[in-house]
Amino acid sequence: MAVDFRFIIIGRGMMGAAAARHLSSMADGIALIGPREPEQRNAHEGIFASHYDEARITRTFDGNLAWGSFAARALDRYGEIEARSGISFYSEVGCLFTGPTVKDERNYINRALTVSRTLGSDIETIAPSELRQRFSYLAVDPDFTGYFERKRAGHINPRSLVRAQTRLAEQGGVALIEATATSVRDAGSHVEVTVGDRRYSAERVLVAAGGFSNFHALLPRPVDTRVLARTVAFYEIGEREMATFGDMPSTIVLGDREEDHIYILPPVRYPDGKTYLKLGGDTEALSFDRLEDVGAWFRSDGNAAERDNLSAIALQLMPELASCPVTSAPCVANFTPTGYPYAGYTQSPRIAVLTGGNFVAAKSSDELGRLGAVLLTEGQLGDADFGSELTPVFV
Repeated sequence: MAVDFRFIIIGRGMMGAAAARHLSSMADGIALIGPREPEQRNAHEGIFASHYDEARITRTFDGNLAWGSFAARALDRYGEIEARSGISFYSEVGCLFTGPTVKDERNYINRALTVSRTLGSDIETIAPSELRQRFSYLAVDPDFTGYFERKRAGHINPRSLVRAQTRLAEQGGVALIEATATSVRDAGSHVEVTVGDRRYSAERVLVAAGGFSNFHALLPRPVDTRVLARTVAFYEIGEREMATFGDMPSTIVLGDREEDHIYILPPVRYPDGKTYLKLGGDTEALSFDRLEDVGAWFRSDGNAAERDNLSAIALQLMPELASCPVTSAPCVANFTPTGYPYAGYTQSPRIAVLTGGNFVAAKSSDELGRLGAVLLTEGQLGDADFGSELTPVFV
């Protein structure tokens, strides 16, 4: 049977758009399916994505070799993507980790320093006596040590990165279908994808729908993931505050437990013309199993209690934010039990899945997209790409 496309990618977020770009240099006959960002989030009844933002931390400093490698590979391609697309998305302002002095050899920091040596990353260790002097915007405990990655670190604009990936994919011959796929079916000799009242056929399909991968009927069986709510807080920054925070790097403040960290993005201008400093955490427990519940969450302003918790931490760490207006917004994070992203085939040899950002995948999305493209063209991932670690788990 003649098919409409050789490959279809479902999901035009950070991973899906990246997969389409990489695939466009490997093959022809490709379609990328996914809707635009809704113009009015609070009134939108369709699906959402978690990249509707202006700043995400990027760095190679990571306690896991696979995640550190994915980030390093992606970072090394940022310049090429910007140059070829004409769209800027990367700000190399550095990334500072800071936390209690390390006592356990298996601590995240020690693991990250080991990974950094393997990757050849340049990480400066800053003694507690120097930390507050070097980074005066941050009122951390006197015994905190700093770990500063000056190069290959900072923040990216996820919206702009997706635009850049999509532009290059289209320039490479990828057909962009701005709609929502509602079902994927293995028809034996091919795969059928339903989009509204249309059906498209392909030899192979990659489902890269993030936290929405288990909704509708996109996979033969659901992947084992938890879709968790995340609230982010925004501080509106004026000229006075810019004198303090304008030159800060991306920052991650660690606690006694690995999950007790707070991430802070430097001041960034948003589409409303205002400049915001953003921070968030990783301890909310609200999870979603139904599409309508995720939609309701995205239409909200997040969890007010979490916003207040983040605000209290922000004012403790950065007292000069006290006079700044604070708002909040919702996001979701898609966690896997393995701690790795999923990149592999489902029960169908024609339907693959790429998902599981684990709240750290934005910086690595270009490399994860490349792995999705390799899956479609070669059928599997090798050891150099951590293929066995990325095997999907189904329920």
